[in-house]
Amino acid sequence: MLKLMQDNDFIVSKTDPKGRITYCNKIFMDMAGYTEEELLGHPHNIIRHPDMPKAVFKYLWETISKKQEVFAFVINQTKNGDAYWVYANVTASFDSNGNIIGYYSVRRKPNEKALETIIPLYKKMLDVEKNDGVAASFKVLTDILEKEGIGYDELIISIQG
Repeated sequence: MLKLMQDNDFIVSKTDPKGRITYCNKIFMDMAGYTEEELLGHPHNIIRHPDMPKAVFKYLWETISKKQEVFAFVINQTKNGDAYWVYANVTASFDSNGNIIGYYSVRRKPNEKALETIIPLYKKMLDVEKNDGVAASFKVLTDILEKEGIGYDELIISIQG
């Protein structure tokens, strides 16, 4: 079953540099179907949905580790196997010396029109990924961006509107 976020919902979480959850708000727990105890200290990928291309997460981790923010559409899986889509913004958190001490993510309801673009794109990327690996999956995305003459961030932000 597909769960839908409410228009005014914001899912918030923080992780350590390895991606282990150090904070999650009630909306996150409610949407994911986990208790705080089941989430804290566990890898954020506890909610990774099998329909989510690994290539998107590869891009996300490469980008945020360079202290740059990322916007992405992500399908997550709940504890009971349901799914929910989010429009995510992920940024690094820094100590007073500018070192990364974790990551902060805020997710909101994605634009339904954006999902009309993202769902078939992710399906194509996932099909390629299953047969030819993450690099080939990522090339599907970069080829589309090159053809359209836009960057990843420009595409994601423009379709969210």
